Amino acid sequence: MRSIVISCLFTAFSLCILSGQTDMEKVEATINRFIEGTVYNYPEIIESAFYPEAEMYLYNTADTILRLSPKEYAAYYDNGRRGQENARPSTIIEIKLVLDVAYALLQVDIPSFGNRFNDMLLLKKIDGEWLIVAKVTSAGPLPLTAMEHKPRPEKEVIMSGLKKPWSMAFISEDLALLAEKDGDLLLVNLKEKTNEKVTGLPTDVGRAVLIDLSEYPKGIYPDAADGNTTSYNAGWFEVLLDPNYSKNKMIYLSYAAMQPDKKAALKVIRGVLDGNKLTNVQTIFEAGPYMHGLFHFGGGMTFGTDSMLYIATGERNFFEYMNPEIPIAQDVKDARGKIIRIHPDGTIPQDNPDFGRDAVAGLYATGIRATQGLFSDKETGEIWFTDHGTMQGDEFNKLIAGANYGWPNKTSGKFRTKDYVPAELNNITFTAPIHYWDQTIAPTGLLKYTGREFMQWKGDYIIPGLSKGNLWRLSVDQNDTVTSIEELFPYDHVRLRKAVQSPRGYLYILTDEEDGKIIKVKNGK
Repeated sequence: MRSIVISCLFTAFSLCILSGQTDMEKVEATINRFIEGTVYNYPEIIESAFYPEAEMYLYNTADTILRLSPKEYAAYYDNGRRGQENARPSTIIEIKLVLDVAYALLQVDIPSFGNRFNDMLLLKKIDGEWLIVAKVTSAGPLPLTAMEHKPRPEKEVIMSGLKKPWSMAFISEDLALLAEKDGDLLLVNLKEKTNEKVTGLPTDVGRAVLIDLSEYPKGIYPDAADGNTTSYNAGWFEVLLDPNYSKNKMIYLSYAAMQPDKKAALKVIRGVLDGNKLTNVQTIFEAGPYMHGLFHFGGGMTFGTDSMLYIATGERNFFEYMNPEIPIAQDVKDARGKIIRIHPDGTIPQDNPDFGRDAVAGLYATGIRATQGLFSDKETGEIWFTDHGTMQGDEFNKLIAGANYGWPNKTSGKFRTKDYVPAELNNITFTAPIHYWDQTIAPTGLLKYTGREFMQWKGDYIIPGLSKGNLWRLSVDQNDTVTSIEELFPYDHVRLRKAVQSPRGYLYILTDEEDGKIIKVKNGK
């Protein structure tokens, strides 16, 4: 809302210049535009108040004068710190106008630092427009630029009491859809911190709740003793808005669908959101066959810049010995362990890779184990994804049409079945991950950060993990090489399922807990 207000003020100021104002009123309008930009950190507004070739003289050190252009000066305010809590209010002390020249004396306060100093502006009337042509200040040395500031990420709990939230899709800055793995699809209001259930959902969802093992064939849950109960992975997964949501109100939801015989498969539906009710629900994809075992469904989804829907399907095996001779993720006739690409209505694009006449419909890439995170870069058109290994072997990958990512024949990790040796595959080229971890992190829903609050992170990938609850930041260069990697909050671990960015660029993470939380990651002072 603030950016809209500032833009409107900018337009209003520009229109005022063309109106029948007096010269003094025009001078005040230009000065107020400069003040507005510096108070609320809008570099484009600051720059608009200056003549392009204006100069300003600022103290850099006690005995050195730093000379800057308007663009260079305005860049110091491109730091994402907006709002009253970061304001530096300025007061006009005096304006003196003589013919087509004016000067103004400002008093500037920075409450957060207890500082007060003066700016002196020289203005000139140029082609009927009053612009600042020079600036000097009594301020001390310049503060660090946004890129020079050390980020200080902090967590703020926005909402709690959620049932293992899996994904979140923003409808607006304050309103979002949130899918709970162990609960419901919710409409959440982040400003009011309220939520309501979305009705009209399918009733065949398999629940990640305590399971009576006696209801399943022996050996389906090999890590649990017969007759006991345990908890596995199922429920609602990814929720997405249609690229044309503002017009069609269509949403997409992946989940673990379960039949009466307790067999399950990944299913993707879409429907029209009418208030808090889902209508016109239709199934657009199923990753069959249905099988016993509530684990490794995958479920990550994203829309590409081509308006196609990309779906990650898990291979569904808990132990490697459960594979047939040709591993599921390598079998092009099986929809599991793959990346699928379809039209929003479920039909198959004609330009998908050709895997042969017997290949499953919509097949786009193979060799996937259990991908929960897919991210589409709207600037480059590239799609990136994470994939779970078993014992280590967690991966960060770039999606390439027709690629084979190797599982289980090629992995940087180890197998749960120690003596497992996958069948040798001939004439296969495997695509290596962009990055893999030496430890198990269980990576989930990722994003490419484009916000302004953490300027140093722009273009970096934020990857949360379930194992030990770590959160990672990866810098990737133009050659798709990871140039740096940082663990965020290394001493504040909590299982994390998803990282998501709001329309205004704020970073949120979802915790995978019984008392699940939506957490906003802020840049502290």
